[in-house]
Amino acid sequence: VQLQASGGGLVQAGGSLRLSCAASGRTFSSYGMGWFRQAPGEEREFVAAINWSGGSTGYADSVKGRFTISRDNAKNTVYLQMNSLNPEDTAVYFCAASRLPTVVTTKRQYAYWGQGTLVTVSS
Repeated sequence: VQLQASGGGLVQAGGSLRLSCAASGRTFSSYGMGWFRQAPGEEREFVAAINWSGGSTGYADSVKGRFTISRDNAKNTVYLQMNSLNPEDTAVYFCAASRLPTVVTTKRQYAYWGQGTLVTVSS
């Protein structure tokens, strides 16, 4: 599986962005998908995850109520809608695919990673 993330950019605090992650391959609908982020000098951290059907999701406490993960299996794409952004959300955002079809929140259970897209939130 190859993953291509896009949609990052510069936004003011309080603004919104939608990230997309396009996946190659015919087995996309069998994978659990996730978004992680990594700020400069920090560890890569979990942001959001979604199961194979889109019927179950999970979020980090820091983004709950502001971010929404979704997927379109017909388009082999997973999305991350980010609202009410603040400077602490500034990071490179990575999408990832897990062979597990469930909501997966740990990095080590993701087998495939995209290249990352930079989100910068100005105050």
